[in-house]
Amino acid sequence: MRKKILGLAIAAMAVLTGVSYAQDKKVTIGVSIPAADHGWTAGVVFHAERVAKLLMAEHPGLNVIVKTSPDAASQANAVQDLATQGIDALVILPSDPDPLVNAIKEIKDAGKFVALVDRAPSNNDGSVRDLYIAGNNPALGEVAGKYIKENTPDAEVVVIRGLPIPIDQQRQDGFDKGIAGSNVKVLDRQYGNWNRDDAFKVMQDYLTKYQKIDVVWCQDDDMAVGVLQAIEQAKRTDIQYVIAGAGSKDMVKKVMDGDKLIPVDVLYPPAMVGTAMEMTAANFYDQVPVRGTYILDATLITKDNAKDFYFPDSPF
Repeated sequence: MRKKILGLAIAAMAVLTGVSYAQDKKVTIGVSIPAADHGWTAGVVFHAERVAKLLMAEHPGLNVIVKTSPDAASQANAVQDLATQGIDALVILPSDPDPLVNAIKEIKDAGKFVALVDRAPSNNDGSVRDLYIAGNNPALGEVAGKYIKENTPDAEVVVIRGLPIPIDQQRQDGFDKGIAGSNVKVLDRQYGNWNRDDAFKVMQDYLTKYQKIDVVWCQDDDMAVGVLQAIEQAKRTDIQYVIAGAGSKDMVKKVMDGDKLIPVDVLYPPAMVGTAMEMTAANFYDQVPVRGTYILDATLITKDNAKDFYFPDSPF
């Protein structure tokens, strides 16, 4: 019996030693993300830094380096800098994916694990990444389009686009699919660059050009702030509602409170960067299969479910 107990104890110690070794395993993860130039990217930076601290506390051997960049050229330099620091993995949310393909591919070709977040190159064939995590961009547009089709099927709509990059086109294609078969008429489409000031200017232009606008689709909560300011400033009462997307705390609060101009919002969480970081760490420490594509739902946030998506302590 003593021999049996001793054998079990030795086996248990071996398991614990293996767990300890796994936790102490030296791994460096580089995280490259856009600078906080608007609310959604501020949320990305917040969640990247938050999850980095949590992961390093959980895994003593892990080092997570978070770098922010204001544009694609700067981000390419940041990725090259991370490569010189001996990273084992790269988690990247590109400011603009196509110009960054070569920088990302160099990391991948060096045998490093690459997790691509949110924005994929035009040819998203998987050759530059092991893991892809993103919001459902076509669905973000389609959910908004279907809501307009079902609630205001004869609406005259103005659209404020984001940036001229692939995910913007995916959202536009989804929106057009959502309103298909209805009498919804799109009066105009202009870029607001996912920026509230730019969206304010675009909306001012729309309000000058069109005497009647029923609905505004601006696909991004930050731009919705500028849109609402322009509507209020112009004292226009013809706009029935604005539909945007992301799930920012300010817009979710408006939905919760029954704001007439913001009856719904479409979820597109900046916390997805944290999900990518956690899964990348799991690849090294938990020995679980994480390679593949993971697309998050584009949930319609309504007054009935808004409380489930309201996080007042979030920066966005």
